[in-house]
Amino acid sequence: MSDTVLQELYQVVLSRKSHPQEGSYTCYLFEKGLDKILKKVGEECAETIIAAKNNKQEETVGEISDLIYHLMVLMAAQEIPLEAVLEELERRSHKIGNLKQMKTVDHET
Repeated sequence: MSDTVLQELYQVVLSRKSHPQEGSYTCYLFEKGLDKILKKVGEECAETIIAAKNNKQEETVGEISDLIYHLMVLMAAQEIPLEAVLEELERRSHKIGNLKQMKTVDHET
């Protein structure tokens, strides 16, 4: 999987925010507002934890996917571009352990 899948999903979420469609779950979340979105993020986080603790890999993958989706809805609601998160992850990938030093990473190997 590439970050293209994440970008495509985020574009769908943004589209639902800008152009609501009747019957869309994403639109329902935006309509209900930040409290509902945050509640869903919390629920999906807890469900991810439980699935992982129970060593249910397939279920954990599904819950992680749900969590990522709901985080994207939160990002859209807060007008946080996906690129900002991807850039932060890229920046953090250059850290050495828990140190604040940056390292050079050879992403080709």
